[in-house]
Amino acid sequence: MPQPIITGPTYAEMRDPSLLPASVRHAAHHADEMDPRNLWRINWHLADGQINHLCFPPALTGVACNIIVLLGRHFPSGSHKVGPAYVTLAEAEVLHGLRPGDKRVIGPSTGNFGIGTAYISHLKGYEAIVVMPDNMSRERYERIQRYGGALDLTPGTESDVILTLERTHSEYVSNPDYIVLAQFELLPNYRFHRHVTGGSALSVAAPYGNGQVAAFVSAPGSAGTLAAGDEIKAKFGDATVVALEPWECSTLYDGGQGQHRIEGIGDKMVTLIHNLLNTDFVMLIRDDETVRGVKLIEEGAAALAARGIADEATIAPLQGNFGMSGICNVIGAIKTAKLLGLGPDDNIVTVATDGFDRYPSVMDELVAREGAPDDERYAAWAESIFLGADLSGVLDTRSGAEKERLQSMKEALWTRFGYSEAYLDGMMTPDFWEAEYAKIPQIDEAIRALREPLS
Repeated sequence: MPQPIITGPTYAEMRDPSLLPASVRHAAHHADEMDPRNLWRINWHLADGQINHLCFPPALTGVACNIIVLLGRHFPSGSHKVGPAYVTLAEAEVLHGLRPGDKRVIGPSTGNFGIGTAYISHLKGYEAIVVMPDNMSRERYERIQRYGGALDLTPGTESDVILTLERTHSEYVSNPDYIVLAQFELLPNYRFHRHVTGGSALSVAAPYGNGQVAAFVSAPGSAGTLAAGDEIKAKFGDATVVALEPWECSTLYDGGQGQHRIEGIGDKMVTLIHNLLNTDFVMLIRDDETVRGVKLIEEGAAALAARGIADEATIAPLQGNFGMSGICNVIGAIKTAKLLGLGPDDNIVTVATDGFDRYPSVMDELVAREGAPDDERYAAWAESIFLGADLSGVLDTRSGAEKERLQSMKEALWTRFGYSEAYLDGMMTPDFWEAEYAKIPQIDEAIRALREPLS
């Protein structure tokens, strides 16, 4: 029996929470984790209205430009991936009549989107199943189950997400008992990050340097976050968008299909929602450097201070705010600053998808492989991972030939899952993406029409 719908914010309200009544914002920030009022704090802002971010310290970057990191750990469920999960389900409710009790919710994921799917489903009264590889961090499975989500595990790791995609399409997509929040292929993911993340990136950069965004850097999993670059380019047409990949799984770079350890990225595919037109460079980041970088931030502050690299007060604000993909993004931002020759007036924006809380087991595995690092090794890591980031593994993808190569990879995969060549070809025109983005006002109107007046 369908249950009453539990509504939440519009795209506009997620981009600018000040559009919500103060009473709604206040209640959301003081609600228990499992209270549906948490839907109202799906945005990049803290309770005081400021966008949650930090500037990665120059003592560790070695570059002059500002590297601004949007921090995702404060989102409900601990990651900004909860946003695309929310809007995909909300769009199904307002545009297609979905109601709690109608169907079970499916979330294909390698972790954070699955966590977000389980969490949003719980808040809105749906049962959820998360389809994901069976060799991800223990903390991810535990959190999904804590939110009431069931697990359907496929073989492998982050690099085997194609098996998760195949399971989703074979078992769930055509079954009327399920609604699939298909993060790799549904455009709500694109809309959320273009409007909400992109808008927040523009706002957060305004007080720094020249107030502009010279580059947006992100490692694609679903490639949803890269859509923020589209919004940045709409305002600053000469901005650069850089996609990062593991050296060990260099799919966009050269078709590589290897295994890697950076959870949340490097999924061996060109995702359907990746706007290839606006990706200017692909850069490769070594997976062990991201794992060591997290360990360094969390436990190496004293060693850095002893070696005169950075004092402990400089490192303290970083602690707790980074997982491997976040450190990957910072390394990529440093490389981008060097590639573009950026100076103190320039800003690069990137994101830290989640925080350290879901990776202690990964740190345990690092110690088991390499032993516990001492002060000398921590200092060497700082010099090599951050300060020594070089321009190896950089591919310029602005040419027509590169766009066509990547588009061919997209078509080879997604025609297997029922998408027509005509639809896929349409994605190589700016009009396709602008038309999808232009749907937001209509969707917002439908969300407002469905919910009770706010006060």
